[in-house]
Amino acid sequence: MVTAFLKGFGMGAGLIVAIGAQNAFVLSSALRNQHVLVVAALCILIDAVLIVAGVWGLGALIQEFPALLQVATWGGALFLFIYGLLAFKRALHPAQLNANSTTAPTLQAAVLTTLALSLLNPHVYLDTVILLGSIGGQLPKPQPTWFAIGAVLASLTWFSVLAWGGRRLAPWFANPNSWRILDLIVGLTMWSIAASLLVNA
Repeated sequence: MVTAFLKGFGMGAGLIVAIGAQNAFVLSSALRNQHVLVVAALCILIDAVLIVAGVWGLGALIQEFPALLQVATWGGALFLFIYGLLAFKRALHPAQLNANSTTAPTLQAAVLTTLALSLLNPHVYLDTVILLGSIGGQLPKPQPTWFAIGAVLASLTWFSVLAWGGRRLAPWFANPNSWRILDLIVGLTMWSIAASLLVNA
């Protein structure tokens, strides 16, 4: 059981801890102090649902219907392009850190953006549902359960660190140039992921 748990945690961390659209949005939300706890919690919940579903057979279903991934690919690429464009626009007009900014997104907007960044990215399904699901699902019982718990705990740990660490970095972003650099990185990240999705499609 311990081996399965550590295997799930290690593989989950290896797939989740990477520069991606979801991580960039969580970090940006933490730095701006904009609904970061809700955003991080929603990312953890989505990962948990997909990991558990993958371990218990959803990965095989997705492999039988590749059209589902195609829809996510094109929709995700379009969304990432638009989000990256908005990040570049912010980079042209950076502002100092202001938690009380009147331009802060509503909670509904933050939730919808998190859902889009998470569920319109086919890599999420390839990593959590198909890859983790196929590996965890092949283990003898009760190891799949411990494998899934380990992978979910990796997601919980990572997004908690992002949310907490982002807030600790807030003083460094009192300079508008810091925001310009962050938004440029976010924009480039979103566009590079969008391009990779289209190339792979």
